[in-house]
Amino acid sequence: MTTQRRNFLKTAALGAGIVASGAMATGGCDKKSEIKAQVAKNPGPQKRNMCGFRAEPIPTVRVGIVGLGMRGGGAVGRLSKIPGCKIVALCDLRPEKVKNAVARLNKDAKSPPAPKSSALYSGEEGWKAMCERDDLDLIYICTPWRWHTPMAVYAMKNGKHAATEVPAATTIDEAWELVNTSEATGKHCVILENCCYDFFEMMTLNMARQGAFGDVMYGEGAYIHQLVGLNFSQKGYQGMWRLNQNFTKDGNLYPTHGFGPVAQIMNINRGDRLDFISSQSTADVTMFEEAKKRAAKDAFYKPYAKNQYRGQMNNTMVKTKNGKSILIQHDVSSPRPYSRIHLVSGTKGIARKWPSQKIALSGHKFETQDDATRGGTKIVSAHRWLDPNQMKQIKAQFEHPLTKKIGKWARSVGGHGGMDTIMDYRLIHCLRNGQPVDMDCYDAAAWSCIMPLSEWSVANRSNSIDVPDFTRGAWRKNIPLAIVQ
Repeated sequence: MTTQRRNFLKTAALGAGIVASGAMATGGCDKKSEIKAQVAKNPGPQKRNMCGFRAEPIPTVRVGIVGLGMRGGGAVGRLSKIPGCKIVALCDLRPEKVKNAVARLNKDAKSPPAPKSSALYSGEEGWKAMCERDDLDLIYICTPWRWHTPMAVYAMKNGKHAATEVPAATTIDEAWELVNTSEATGKHCVILENCCYDFFEMMTLNMARQGAFGDVMYGEGAYIHQLVGLNFSQKGYQGMWRLNQNFTKDGNLYPTHGFGPVAQIMNINRGDRLDFISSQSTADVTMFEEAKKRAAKDAFYKPYAKNQYRGQMNNTMVKTKNGKSILIQHDVSSPRPYSRIHLVSGTKGIARKWPSQKIALSGHKFETQDDATRGGTKIVSAHRWLDPNQMKQIKAQFEHPLTKKIGKWARSVGGHGGMDTIMDYRLIHCLRNGQPVDMDCYDAAAWSCIMPLSEWSVANRSNSIDVPDFTRGAWRKNIPLAIVQ
């Protein structure tokens, strides 16, 4: 038996559930009563409010990174270039990934020296040993989804702040565990939602704060990204973990990229909160057909050709307590161009990022070059999209101060056009200066819980299901995310 085959069987048995006969288990979408029970559970009183919480300033943030594959490898390069950040320890299941990260740091003349050999960890339990070190302030988690909550919780219980890739939790119980641990320890639990720091999203947040859209009542977000080839590749996600997720769950498996930026604009957990959701999936075609085609040529894929996958397109509608609505879409198997949609609609206008950046505003004044227009201004109507010259003026007027200051540098460092670097820079800045983080444990829980709740709704004929109030009522007084300088 090959090493790849052994890794597949081990990972699938742990995460996706291959039963003894070799057939796949039905997965989370059929656990109707379990998810309902998690939602109804009484979590007890709030120990402390982590929204707006200020931890002690850390002049130099000492970081340990766990998971050095696709996302973690990039994080090593970015964090090594951020002022006031020091990479002290590295960890990955595979020793070769640790060696690659060390080589990357040593090769870059502008990066600080790589961690010492005594701070390099690998194997099944290496991450625990790293979290137990007394010379770390932040554990930065870039592992497969099933490890995000266990690692973040262990880090906080060992006195470290935790920052985890998305989704931060895969069950309601995990979401509550993140919240309860963050409150109990007074340690930040940050969801690393990089899309909140993309340039257009930050501009629309600034526009919303300045009232350009009026009262924002509706939004759309998505993760539409053709990943069939990567998900089925034996050289892609370690142990085929992401394919296993798509094989055993039916719902919105990856909601936060599209949802996070809209949630910030709508002040979710900070003046409003999620009330209930309803979710619907189409039938699957592409994934199952791909599995059968590959299984006919390679026995490795036979376990994956035994039953249908999650739906091709999932649509999840979210209602807020203040009567607002958000549509979140998920499709990683249709042959479509990439899109996160990012649509923000208010009483005075609308913005949409994909398929092309468009804005329409009602009553906004623009400078004009038209000699026939007296006063050199023109008042526009929201019935038409702004023209290129007006878009240029809007971007100059409402560019977020953070992208204005470090945007050029962030693009040079890289990471999805620079947004990853802005996210990391902002996190380290907040920790260094004892400022509240932009995305706290309540955001991590509320944004991530869309996955299990959508699974329940799909499995129950799209019936609605309540979203827990992870703030325990504090959303009514929490202050909206500010436009930082």
